Amino acid sequence: MPAHIALRCDARPETGTGHVVRCLALGDELTSRGARVTILGEVTGVGWLADQIARRGLPVVASPDEPGALAALARESGVDAVVLDGYHLDPGCGRALRDAGVTVLSMLDDTFGAGQDADLYLDQNFGARPAPGIAPERQLLGLDHSLFRDEVLRHRPTTPRRTPRATPRVLAVFGGTDPYAAAPVVVPLLLASGRPLHVVAVAARPEIAAALEALATSPGQHVEVVSPTPDLAALAATCDVAVTAAGSSVWEFLCLGLPSMLVCVVDNQGPGYDAVTGRGLAEPFGHLSQLRDDEAVRSTAVAVLDMLLSDPERQAALASAGMSLVDGRGRARVADALLGAVAARR
Repeated sequence: MPAHIALRCDARPETGTGHVVRCLALGDELTSRGARVTILGEVTGVGWLADQIARRGLPVVASPDEPGALAALARESGVDAVVLDGYHLDPGCGRALRDAGVTVLSMLDDTFGAGQDADLYLDQNFGARPAPGIAPERQLLGLDHSLFRDEVLRHRPTTPRRTPRATPRVLAVFGGTDPYAAAPVVVPLLLASGRPLHVVAVAARPEIAAALEALATSPGQHVEVVSPTPDLAALAATCDVAVTAAGSSVWEFLCLGLPSMLVCVVDNQGPGYDAVTGRGLAEPFGHLSQLRDDEAVRSTAVAVLDMLLSDPERQAALASAGMSLVDGRGRARVADALLGAVAARR
């Protein structure tokens, strides 16, 4: 019998889409191997993501919050393994599922999401550190385990070097819902450079689109406002540089060889932001809370953009480093470990 894997994750405009997006990447790998995949959770108010799920033919089943009820649902549904991905999940979910004979993979972002009892733990962030007291073979750590959807891998180039353009295209994207309204803060800073630019700004909500469309531009500058797309990688492939939240899109852009500047939008992105920029894999654009009203931080961010766009060799170095570090095969490694754990429990 094929394994039945449930992905326990949610997406809403106020919380973002990253948890569901990375679970879908693992789902792509599992279904390619003949596994049955179900989403346990809620995907509301994010039409493009709901369309992606529907196109894959994945059922979405409402999930109870209480650990015992979740375990009962998994058992009744013939689920072999549950992937737990959400900081809001009751920390007793993992133990209840394992007691019911279900294999558990817990997704972590440093300490965020920690506390679940699981068979396997996945922290796909750069510089992920082993957790004490857990056997190393149960921990899947670092960018070798980054999860990418089919849409991303399809657009991974064969070479990282891009031909510089007179008017560079700069992609500005801050998650599938931009819950903290980062785009209206960051895009004006791109324009403040005064450089000729074609900014491709993803507006997750109508009010964000309106704010971006009202921005004044200098000669040679253009702001193209686009809606969230299920194929962000295709859009990224048309751009020279990106500025993005320090979330799951960072790993996608490293895989795609797209030189990036990072914004730390919310606290849980801090470890990834520090690790990636500290290693010189992306440029630090700043913390959103400071970019809103700290003039010194805002000026530094403008200087970072100016430096990167004036240095094609730096762009090429970032692209090459990203593609060398992230080979796009992380989801296969995670699926190997998860299906192996299911087989062992069976």
